[in-house]
Amino acid sequence: MSLCLATSAIAISLSLSAFTLRWEHSVEKTGWEERWRATPDGLVLEEARIRGSGAGMEPPDNAELKDGWWVYPGALPPQQRIRLAVSGATGKGWQLCTDQACRDIEQLLTVKGKRPKAIEISQDRTCARLRPSPQAATLPASAPANTAPAGSKDTAPAG
Repeated sequence: MSLCLATSAIAISLSLSAFTLRWEHSVEKTGWEERWRATPDGLVLEEARIRGSGAGMEPPDNAELKDGWWVYPGALPPQQRIRLAVSGATGKGWQLCTDQACRDIEQLLTVKGKRPKAIEISQDRTCARLRPSPQAATLPASAPANTAPAGSKDTAPAG
């Protein structure tokens, strides 16, 4: 399976079926990660991780503390899309990671020096309906080793 990363100006197809979203909580300035997998039913949140707790970052009751991270299984139904708000308040911004590399999604989707205001991640079949990319993007195609909490179909992840 493949993923589609899209903004109002560009759509990029990536050959990966598993990835980790990584960002910094905008208030607490602490790490969040989510491990996702593309399936025929949609994008499935497999695991979420929070590096600490605080304002709007309370881990669920089933979370376990492992190496300084609150880790818990994903509890969302398969999502058709993940929408990410781009506020500039998430530290290094949104990172898309495999176990081999992380890429700044905002930088990857910058067009003519303009960073996106919102990003949508979906299955690759969505890219065919969107504006094609003037650039090619590559990331190693293996799944990430780590991950954290998730956003729903129509909202961005908290933080």
